[in-house]
Amino acid sequence: MRLLPFVAALALLAGCAPTQSAPAGGGADDKTGTVRVWLFDEAGRAPKEAAVKDAIAEFKAAHAGVEVDVQWVPVEGRADKFSGAFNDPANAPDVAEFGNTDVSNYAATGALADLTGDLAAWPESKDFIPTVLDTAKSGGQTYGLPWYTGIRALYYRTDVFTELGLKPPATLAELTDTARRIRTAKPDLYGIAVGGKYTYAMLPFLWANGGELAQEQGGKWTSTVTGEQAKAGVTQYANLLKDDICPPAQCANLTGTQSVTAFAGGKAGMTIGGDFNRKAVEQGAVKGKYAVVPLPGLTVGSTAPAFAGGNLLGVFKASKHRSLALEFVELLGGAKYQEKMYAAMGNLPTLSTVQQKLAANDPFLKPFVDTLKAGTKFVPATPAWSKIDSQNVLPTAVQQIATGGKDPSAALADAAAAMNKAFG
Repeated sequence: MRLLPFVAALALLAGCAPTQSAPAGGGADDKTGTVRVWLFDEAGRAPKEAAVKDAIAEFKAAHAGVEVDVQWVPVEGRADKFSGAFNDPANAPDVAEFGNTDVSNYAATGALADLTGDLAAWPESKDFIPTVLDTAKSGGQTYGLPWYTGIRALYYRTDVFTELGLKPPATLAELTDTARRIRTAKPDLYGIAVGGKYTYAMLPFLWANGGELAQEQGGKWTSTVTGEQAKAGVTQYANLLKDDICPPAQCANLTGTQSVTAFAGGKAGMTIGGDFNRKAVEQGAVKGKYAVVPLPGLTVGSTAPAFAGGNLLGVFKASKHRSLALEFVELLGGAKYQEKMYAAMGNLPTLSTVQQKLAANDPFLKPFVDTLKAGTKFVPATPAWSKIDSQNVLPTAVQQIATGGKDPSAALADAAAAMNKAFG
């Protein structure tokens, strides 16, 4: 998720006729009144707010007697805010933005409207990248329109690579070797800034090696992190947290944000960062001295599967403006406003035609779009994932392996036990 931790495209309103479906769960379908919308507050919100205001003006111009009221929800306080709406539908919004890693948790409350049929009938839905649309699903139903996605790739220092005669690594093994060479030649730099608490940088290593986090059978999830392929991937990542690359004393506790901050501050030769980290890097010491390529896989020419983070726009089941809410979601999440949101906040669109259009004019986007094309993956679509994530189950295993506290088999056996307990 890009609340990030994390990060959508349009038919003109005339082509956005509301999909007809019966209101569910005590909702209604009033065609006048105020549509209440919750969107995430963010640092530097003004450009996002301006784009949303444009959408509201367009929406109101097409709907006499309709108002749109936006509340800006702090990301850090979203849990309490949404919990209150789940417990008191009368105070729930009509439309809300939420992270895709929260979908299963929120869907389990029964408070979100199932938009499966609505989005299937929306002309623009055919432009969604399937793996991105999958992040909006739980139990086979779709609970939101993917508004933007967050994809990570490999940032590297062009000045350092030129000085040392290095080329961007073509495999994960080369990445390790390149990082070690940078650290050896420049001991004041991390070869690559990565962290023991940076789960979404570790997952591509697990997936590239053929591993999976868990498998579902008969509605029950079971951890698979003790499998040989998963173990190889986690170990390969943990081995970057070594004194000759990124010392565990400094790196074992780094988060994703802290890893990118170290790179932006000129303290590392490489890092794994998102399209959404561009502004932070541009504001740092490496401005004008970095480039981005897809994170490579095991073999030359392959790309490691990235985690597909991002945010969705959904409709609350208790909404008294079901059609209006859906139409506003399809407007704000359509091509026109996905493009505006990219210009405003750098959010990577979820509609492929918008991605291609933007990437053609902005070379920075290409490695992220190429990574999406190569195939992304997601975390288990179950409410238990939120618990596993909050308990730092996988970061603990990575830290134990990196510091030598436990061997990979023991560390991942503990992680699997904790995951299975959460899965129930």
